[in-house]
Amino acid sequence: MSQINVKNFAGALQGVAATSLRSVIGDIPLDDVLSQREKINETLRLKLDEVTERWGGKVTTVEIREILPPPAVQEAMNRQLSAERTRRAVITESEGTRQATINVAEGDKQSAILRAEGDRQAAILRAQGFSEALNTIFGAAKNIDQKTMTLQYLDALKALGSGPATKFIIPLEFTQLLGPLGAMVQSGMQAGDAGPSKRG
Repeated sequence: MSQINVKNFAGALQGVAATSLRSVIGDIPLDDVLSQREKINETLRLKLDEVTERWGGKVTTVEIREILPPPAVQEAMNRQLSAERTRRAVITESEGTRQATINVAEGDKQSAILRAEGDRQAAILRAQGFSEALNTIFGAAKNIDQKTMTLQYLDALKALGSGPATKFIIPLEFTQLLGPLGAMVQSGMQAGDAGPSKRG
């Protein structure tokens, strides 16, 4: 035997359900209303069961088939969803731009490092080449005797003499070469004089 403490149970239940539904949906963000139907069903069932238990009834299941918000609310939800999509698109685009900027900066940094390393290696190779060239020149110069140097100076004098200039500036140190040059000339002349006498 059941006893119902309200005259119109169905009408009273419908009124409580509408009020409770507005209360439950009011506590949920607009963009979550359509996606949280199961949660709304359970919350609404508990609220209805709490009220109907005093009337002598029990609510065991609540199922919301469709939620049709008023046009103004629907428009607000659409605007909110559109704004959220725009916000996410802007964030995604800015994140992509930031990552691209970081990649370009990283590439520039690596390029600068490689260029600097290449310049450093080139400078080292140039210095090594210059050092080897100086060593080669120094080694060759050590083997040049006084006669070879004197012949080089005579060639230089010959080149000066063939030019159109009538005045020459000769360094003082050049006179020091005249001593060995004179000795070479004298030695050559003595050798020439000694040659015919040996034949006779």
